Amino acid sequence: MSRINKIFSLFLLSLVLLSPACTEDGKTNSTNNNSTTKTPTQTKVNVPDFDSASAYDFIKKQVDFGPRVPGTPIQKECAEWLKTTLGSYTDEVMIQESTVTVFNGKQVPMYNIIGSFNPDNPKRVMLSAHWDTRPFADQDDERMEEPIDGANDGASGVGVLLEIARVLKANKIDLGVDIFFWDVEDYGKGQAETYCLGSQYWSRNPHKPNYKAKYGILLDMVGAKNAVFYKEGHSVNYAGATVAKVWNAARTAGYSSFFPNQQVSPITDDHLFINALARIPTIDIIQYDQYAPKGFFEHWHTHGDNMSVIDKRTLKAVGQTLLQVLYEEQ
Repeated sequence: MSRINKIFSLFLLSLVLLSPACTEDGKTNSTNNNSTTKTPTQTKVNVPDFDSASAYDFIKKQVDFGPRVPGTPIQKECAEWLKTTLGSYTDEVMIQESTVTVFNGKQVPMYNIIGSFNPDNPKRVMLSAHWDTRPFADQDDERMEEPIDGANDGASGVGVLLEIARVLKANKIDLGVDIFFWDVEDYGKGQAETYCLGSQYWSRNPHKPNYKAKYGILLDMVGAKNAVFYKEGHSVNYAGATVAKVWNAARTAGYSSFFPNQQVSPITDDHLFINALARIPTIDIIQYDQYAPKGFFEHWHTHGDNMSVIDKRTLKAVGQTLLQVLYEEQ
């Protein structure tokens, strides 16, 4: 995960300029969110409970593998576990495998894990998170060259989505749902395009020809104590209707305090490339505050990003909100 500088790289700027900000109906969306978001009148739907303890266990299992750094034996071991676990819930599962070149010229294996519910349903929603971990602790004061646990930055989003998958299997939903675990997201440095290599690869080489989804929701750093999720700039620009949908769902589910009606500046994350390259309107639910000392949560890219930072209340807020979105969508 890389914070966007005030002056974007030429690459990133060209993506934004060539890819106009669109919502699901193809109309340009306003970035002004100072007005109150109105909740549409809806028929009450039955939404199953999200088990935050189960999500916590999924996060811990990933951390117990050790740092999931591309090019290490642990990467392959964890990829197989993710495929098996996700596949135990979904109707289909696969690993999209390739080799990518990271910022320093090193070539590393890439494993995107993809699971699907109701694969024949043309009405689809994509949920995603990255599962790899930072290969160095560049924001730490010591052991800066050692990889991090990545409990929040990486494992938290995956843990929430594995629990979502478990709930969907137990509670039938009439909606096509695809869950993506992106690899080689956090092996970047400097230029925006050195990050998010797994999602960039998929955006140019989808796992199914002509794959389409109504919208996408990316999770990143969604498990820390006292987390707050603001409306990220690219999300509002590219997928404003989905932002409104998710924030309304959070209000309905009782978690509006986690999702304030406030916008922050754009950042580079997997959703940027999905929007610009795959043309699927996608938002990012991420703990990011442009006015905080690091922008992201306190232990971002440090060895302090371990299981001690994970809070079940935050996991519940994010997971229950996502379930609200999905069961309202069907």
